[in-house]
Amino acid sequence: MPAEVAASKGDRTRQSLLEAAVVRFAREGFRGTSVADVCRDAGLSTTASYPYFSNKEALFVAAVDEDVAGLIDDAVSFVAMAEEPEQWSHTMMTALMSRLDAHPLAGRILRGLEPDFTMRLLHIPALEGLRKAIGEVIRGQQLAGQVRRDIDPVQTANGMVVIVISLLMAASQTGGSGFELVADDVEAVLNAATRPPE
Repeated sequence: MPAEVAASKGDRTRQSLLEAAVVRFAREGFRGTSVADVCRDAGLSTTASYPYFSNKEALFVAAVDEDVAGLIDDAVSFVAMAEEPEQWSHTMMTALMSRLDAHPLAGRILRGLEPDFTMRLLHIPALEGLRKAIGEVIRGQQLAGQVRRDIDPVQTANGMVVIVISLLMAASQTGGSGFELVADDVEAVLNAATRPPE
């Protein structure tokens, strides 16, 4: 039983560090933040992060993944409740844009304010989960005859995630106003690439 209590306390400490890191890194950026700042913000000693994160970069990467995962979870739930599931890519982009303010570190990365990290964004675990979810949607739509059977669901899902993230980055960097202008066109291209001929 004591081991479970220690693990639970460790989980709470790690979560407190991540929550403080998301806020601090979003506000001050990677270069403007120290591990000691994050520990103080979390109400912990300045060395409390080392059992969980080996250095500032590891803490930053974990904080980005945590915040992006939250953004993706929000968007996926929005898509799950959508009235028109066949337009899930448009719905997902709209959901991602609408929830961006609630995920400030994800927003900072997408706005290009951490250029050393931008390309690494495509390889974080949260996006791997999104690729899997989209791949499963495509497989389901293939079985229902809504998507061509000759496309590879995994490869198509990977490509769609890159398109969605690229659009989200462009929309974030231009204030989001341009997305609605191109949303229907992007949906049309995705449909043309995936839908069986009528």
